[in-house]
Amino acid sequence: MPKYPTTPDGRYFVVNQRLWRCSNPNLAPAERQNLVNQLMHARRAVGQAKRQQNQDAERTARAEVQRCKVALGERGPVWWADQAPDYNRRLVKNTPYWEWYQTYASGRTSS
Repeated sequence: MPKYPTTPDGRYFVVNQRLWRCSNPNLAPAERQNLVNQLMHARRAVGQAKRQQNQDAERTARAEVQRCKVALGERGPVWWADQAPDYNRRLVKNTPYWEWYQTYASGRTSS
């Protein structure tokens, strides 16, 4: 079983019983990889700015992380078109995915 299960509709993965939005699966592989590379660079810049206690650089780097996450579809407007609500960052028990997750978790513990 995967470490971080993905909801049956592919919209979220679960970490510590919290839903996190998956990247837009409709992105071209090269575009997705470019955005992931930019995101990793921005995250390293956040760490470096924090170590240097440079608040301006940290703010700039965090803005770049946000831009990349939105471009990937992990934040901002949802990437699906069926008008379903967004449950990003919510506890799975407070969403329609709870029944699925309980079934997933019970199968995981019985292995």
